[in-house]
Amino acid sequence: MSNKITNKKSKIFKIKIFYFTLGILVCSLVGVSAATYFESNAVTYDNTESGLNSTDVQGAIDELYNECFPPVLTLGDYILDNVDIVTSGDGLYEDEYEDGRFIFKGGNPNNYITFNNEKAGWRIISVEPDKTIKIMKTASIGNQFWNSNGSNNWASPATLNIYLNGTYYNGLTSTAQGQIIAKEWSIGAVTEDNNDLATQIINEKGTKWNGEVAIVTASEYIRTNSNKSSCGSFSLNNDNYRTCRNTTWMYYSNDYWWMLSPAVGYSSHSFEGSSNGNIKAVSVYPSGIVGSHAAVRPALFLSSEVQITGGNGSQNDPYTIK
Repeated sequence: MSNKITNKKSKIFKIKIFYFTLGILVCSLVGVSAATYFESNAVTYDNTESGLNSTDVQGAIDELYNECFPPVLTLGDYILDNVDIVTSGDGLYEDEYEDGRFIFKGGNPNNYITFNNEKAGWRIISVEPDKTIKIMKTASIGNQFWNSNGSNNWASPATLNIYLNGTYYNGLTSTAQGQIIAKEWSIGAVTEDNNDLATQIINEKGTKWNGEVAIVTASEYIRTNSNKSSCGSFSLNNDNYRTCRNTTWMYYSNDYWWMLSPAVGYSSHSFEGSSNGNIKAVSVYPSGIVGSHAAVRPALFLSSEVQITGGNGSQNDPYTIK
């Protein structure tokens, strides 16, 4: 690489000397006593030997500089600049419910990321309007109770809240902790088996809690489904769960798992995803109801300053950050 760069520098330098000398000769011949120069982007550059793409001197200089000092890209900018926005199938979608937000939808989009030294151990939910990145752990960290005091108020704080922002957070690497940013999470209650997703999102956002680690909301599960016509609301998802579980990457066939949203009309129920693909409200405390002791998949926000070092988001080549 060093010889290649040195050769490119030499060729560009010689070209510039040539045109500078030519300018002096022309001025001498016509007897003009004035300083004359050519703007570098107006000078044609022969790139047949250098291997550069540019055909003018300024472009060649810029291209060479970028080879020596590659531009630093944040993860959010990289995704938005390099991942196509789609309207069907697996991929990155514009969020129709929140301006400036982009979501990975479908059965298996390329949204894997290495975080906390866990290769492909997390998946990107969304690129937020402020370029923070919301991610979710792919594997459960074990079955736990949502709240042992029976209240579905996450900010109380709930038992799971205390664990995630204490023991779990403290167990992350120092690098991972430095990449997390505390954010406002939507913890408002939503209506079970409803058919109006837009209103449920508004209701979720009606109550906020600030912290580092939590779990996904009920609406986020619906919003990661690429089949809006059959799965675009709580009731549609539950009516068509055999179809809907194939078009969202958040479906887990081997367990029941907790969501952040409490249920309207209850003081002790929160939503969970089931192993068959539907979502329902269950007791947050072990009172004999199946699912009360459910799996936990942490979610968190990465800072907008987190930089990407490689990867394409596939499971074999996940996004890598520093």
